[in-house]
Amino acid sequence: MEVFVQLTLNGLIAGSLYAMLALGFNLLYGTVKFFDVAYGTVGLVAAYTILAFGRTYDLPIVLVGLVGVATAGLLNYLIYILVYKPLRTRKASSMVMLVASFGVFSVLQALIAMVFSSQFFSLRNSESVSMFKFAEGSVTDVQVITILFSLVVPLVLWLLLSKTKFGRAVRAVGDNEEVANIVGINSSKIVGWTFFLSAVLAGLAVTLVGLDRGVEPYMGLALLLKGIVASIVGGIGYVWGGVLGGFVLGLVENFGSWYLPSEWKDTIAFVVLVIFLLFRPRGILKR
Repeated sequence: MEVFVQLTLNGLIAGSLYAMLALGFNLLYGTVKFFDVAYGTVGLVAAYTILAFGRTYDLPIVLVGLVGVATAGLLNYLIYILVYKPLRTRKASSMVMLVASFGVFSVLQALIAMVFSSQFFSLRNSESVSMFKFAEGSVTDVQVITILFSLVVPLVLWLLLSKTKFGRAVRAVGDNEEVANIVGINSSKIVGWTFFLSAVLAGLAVTLVGLDRGVEPYMGLALLLKGIVASIVGGIGYVWGGVLGGFVLGLVENFGSWYLPSEWKDTIAFVVLVIFLLFRPRGILKR
């Protein structure tokens, strides 16, 4: 029973991280309809900004965290202005956009490794970790916060997209950008804000990963892939779909890795992906 409880807790913790990673990816893909390979690495910028400020200044983690996620958002907005917006103006295909995002990913990854080295860093001291007992399992304070964030942040995002003028504009651009432009929506501006917001969400997710597990420059692609799998399992384009997919993936991974060698953990995620692509390609919450 103790093992079952701990595996369930581990699955919920991993699932909450995957759910957070899926939020920004879902938002961006649902609006611009291309896979941004740089998504996870842009999120890493938030974590490394926190690391840099933490080394230099003795500031509260919440304040440094806000600086980190804002930096990721502003960087992604700048990338949109310099790279993606000109390509969109020229009506570049999704494949061209994908290749461009791979270039952005490669440059960002190299810059992070150059500045911070390829060493693994934790965003907090192990001495500051607080443990809590739950039933017959245990969780850390950051893991509890992560689970709470994975429920509160999607709710805020859902309210933003469904109850505000900005959210309606985002959905209109995602449904049909040409029609959105005809009815007076500035699609370029909306897409720019979407790039900013998706990076803020990615930065928040990666910051939680860094506080719980630590970060290294080459994990951006792995983070992206987990976000993609969670999005596809739950349903791409749905806020709550990514959340549901994240928790399903986290639970399946952790229970599966208990019965299989640990090196199979990432393989389990892709087995789940293949199964859904074959039998339910639009995800659990398909329309």
